[in-house]
Amino acid sequence: MSASLLTKGFEVELFTGRSDGRVVGVAAEAAAALSGFVTEPDHRNLEYITEPDADYARQLALLLEPRRRLRHWLQDRGLTLLPGSTLSLGDSRRFERSDPSNPYHGFIASAYGTRVVTASVHINLGLTSMDPLFAACRLLRCEAALLLALSASSPFLDGVATGAHSQRWLQFPLTPEQVPLFLDHGHYIRWMEEQLAAGTMRNIRHLWTSVRPNGDDRPHRLNRVEIRICDLISDPRLLLAITAFAELRLWQLLDDPDAHDPLLASRLSPDALAELADANDQAAARRSLDSELCDWRSGETITARAWLRREIDALWPLAERSGLAPWLLPLEAVLRDGNQAIRWLALHRQGESIEAILSREVVWMEEQERTWDPAPLNTEALHPLG
Repeated sequence: MSASLLTKGFEVELFTGRSDGRVVGVAAEAAAALSGFVTEPDHRNLEYITEPDADYARQLALLLEPRRRLRHWLQDRGLTLLPGSTLSLGDSRRFERSDPSNPYHGFIASAYGTRVVTASVHINLGLTSMDPLFAACRLLRCEAALLLALSASSPFLDGVATGAHSQRWLQFPLTPEQVPLFLDHGHYIRWMEEQLAAGTMRNIRHLWTSVRPNGDDRPHRLNRVEIRICDLISDPRLLLAITAFAELRLWQLLDDPDAHDPLLASRLSPDALAELADANDQAAARRSLDSELCDWRSGETITARAWLRREIDALWPLAERSGLAPWLLPLEAVLRDGNQAIRWLALHRQGESIEAILSREVVWMEEQERTWDPAPLNTEALHPLG
């Protein structure tokens, strides 16, 4: 069924620094020296984007190749790639501009400060028909908290444990503060035009929410749904597992909109659904897999871990038929052992310093990067949660 797979692509933001976990900014120099890399407003992190491709093995190769080039360039300067999505060891007191002449960067620095100095990964899934695209936006927004629960990797800031699992999502300035559940393409266009006219958005890119429509000529020409809520996922296989989970949920939606489109399958109003989704996102940022969320279908309270188990149970036959079951398997370890934030916090409670935790993860990232190859997991397609 590979011909039926959705195209997908990734925007990956990374911190660079020393092997002890201290951030060192080199974004402008790296972007000038390496093709495919672009700067963020603060020079301590930079971004690369993979080409759209439906095949998961191909995407694994596309995710790894820029990382390996960047790592080689960094090694000549005594630097490396860092895990996590916040300035774990500091310093969040100051903004370090990557391009002092860029007026948009100046606006970001003055309006938001280091709240935006985070690393993350954005998942783009291709849909070109407008009704399915906006249905996908609704479903993914109502379940975005599950994706954050799987990916949370930012429990530290400025050398301390913040008490959250995704400090990144708690501090990042959602803009505008209230974003509706878009009813259709026309609703989205009108709302965008109103925000731009009112100044609550500076430009068409200035829609910072968990899930948004995307395309080459927003708001009119759209061709993908962009999931923006995930923390940085250091392990590309886990990133692809989360992507496969989201894609399979969209297949369920496309096959049976009445059962999976929140606009059709929930008794809540669109405004109430938007409020529910945002509240769930905040809860997942605080306790990730152990957070108590509100199910958009029934209104019942359920932990993120239990909700994920239920959804994977329901989509597993589809995963097997489509050949995506092997790509889902990394989710088993997350649900069993915890995400990166949960594992780090457990080590920290046992007395390990943040420096030691990050240093170990830096080594793990480099070792795994050398051994990964673009093939699915070599294991039987057994139900990982059975």
